[in-house]
Amino acid sequence: MPRIDDYELEVLSAFEKGKLKSVATKAELAKFKAAARATAIKDRRVNIRLSSGDLSDIQVKALEEGVPYQTLIASVLHKYVTGRLTEQPGSAGKAPRKPAAKRRVTSSN
Repeated sequence: MPRIDDYELEVLSAFEKGKLKSVATKAELAKFKAAARATAIKDRRVNIRLSSGDLSDIQVKALEEGVPYQTLIASVLHKYVTGRLTEQPGSAGKAPRKPAAKRRVTSSN
């Protein structure tokens, strides 16, 4: 678990003392709640195979974010299909990871 720095301790302390106030409007809160509900509906199951390295990397990222790794995977996929997954600035020049061997993709549904 990552360590909490001084700024994070200050924010946590302010939160616990009730000193923080939301800046979101009622309309924004309603929009966020509706989006959360729609995202939380999980009515289908999917099984995928990942390389051990990719799964380990995903699990590390999930730990850093403080979420279960399956939730992180679902979130990334959701952002991708809704067009909200974007490339980070400055990452265009980075060398891509070595592509994995081609695999046949099948669906059991």
